[in-house]
Amino acid sequence: MPIREELEKQLDSLDATERQEALDALIDAVNSGTITLPPLGDHFNMHCHSFFSFSGYGYSPTALVWRARAAGLCAMGLVDFDVLDGIDEFLNACTRLGLRGGAGLETRVFVPGFSDDEINSPGEPGISYHVGMGFSSSSISGKDASLLRQIKGMAQQRTQTIIDRVNTLLEEIALDYENDVLPLTPAGNVTERHLCAAYYDKSCNTFPNTSELNSYWAKKLGISEEKVAMTIPDPPAFQGLLRSKTMKAGGVGYMQAQGKDFPVLEEVNHLFLANGAIPTMTFLDGTSSGESKMDDLIDTMIASGAAAVAAIPERNWNIKDADQKELKLKKFEAFMQQTRKRDLPIFIGTEMNAYGQRFVDDLNAPELRPYFHDFQEGMYLLNGHTALQTHACMGYLSEWAENSFSTTIEKNRFFAKFGKQIKPGISAGMDAITPEMGPKELLKASV
Repeated sequence: MPIREELEKQLDSLDATERQEALDALIDAVNSGTITLPPLGDHFNMHCHSFFSFSGYGYSPTALVWRARAAGLCAMGLVDFDVLDGIDEFLNACTRLGLRGGAGLETRVFVPGFSDDEINSPGEPGISYHVGMGFSSSSISGKDASLLRQIKGMAQQRTQTIIDRVNTLLEEIALDYENDVLPLTPAGNVTERHLCAAYYDKSCNTFPNTSELNSYWAKKLGISEEKVAMTIPDPPAFQGLLRSKTMKAGGVGYMQAQGKDFPVLEEVNHLFLANGAIPTMTFLDGTSSGESKMDDLIDTMIASGAAAVAAIPERNWNIKDADQKELKLKKFEAFMQQTRKRDLPIFIGTEMNAYGQRFVDDLNAPELRPYFHDFQEGMYLLNGHTALQTHACMGYLSEWAENSFSTTIEKNRFFAKFGKQIKPGISAGMDAITPEMGPKELLKASV
């Protein structure tokens, strides 16, 4: 394996020291001319999960930044479920590699005003995926640290309950949380996808004979041996099947979510705001009962403190069924019109928490091109916010911003312009910036 490939593989080590050594070596190779990186292009991905929650490709925060820079992207965003563990590593890599960026936390929250409506978490009335974008550090303290521990703890308790339930079905390959699952994560944030990988690996070790393995899974999942034989050579595909059969609705491990199982929307937004992040509502596809009331839903989110939106455009246009594609494109267009009407920045990406998801959106696709400026402005805005918040606590929702702009559109334009014209990288070229500067001075100083 060529040395570059070895180092890129090492970027995904669960050992932080090994990741750092690999990045150092790759940067040395760039500086010596052994590796040539392409110029920054105009594509970006502002919503990528790392292995601190779950990455379908096993990518670390550092690997995400390196691979984005090596692919010629102009920006990358880290968004992990329930933890901030990868943020310092991610922002440091952005600065060292000269890449624009921003980082956040995604979790599920209870929205009291929509307790009877499914929003964007399928089968879970009142529950919405929600994001805090633009954190400047992995560290928080006091009451906020307690809430963050609670969020992670609630997620882990749900995961351990799923293990207990699924083990009753898969008793021959029952998992032990400490020994079989925790070693798959760098910081103890176990997800359903980790469980599926662990069950898959343990089954292959327990039943090395292919025929016995196929027979076992066919019996346990209630499907034909032929279907098992077709999918099991492709681990991500089989693990997705396993998850749907055992952990989703109808499966032995499925638990109907209740509002009490999740933190309340406003409580989570307080955590985001207190730590300089932007509370961000998420959009699925507009077809649920909650998202069908989009006007009311956005108003509820804004009233709770949300100041931006996030979407995964791929699921709204890259659809084989023509009727479904037409419906979801119309819903997405209506959503975009709502965000424009309210001057809400939008952050988009592909997630990459499941194998097969794109590394970057096809932003040249005719279906997405009408919104390219919206997406690009959101990317630049997040980069500008992150740089100012990290350097001087002058982010998008800071006291400085509140005192400096009379309208949201004026603020959006400033942060997007600032994020575009500063040197790529979170901390690069920020030494001359001080909190006493006004917007015009900042723009002059950042040229």
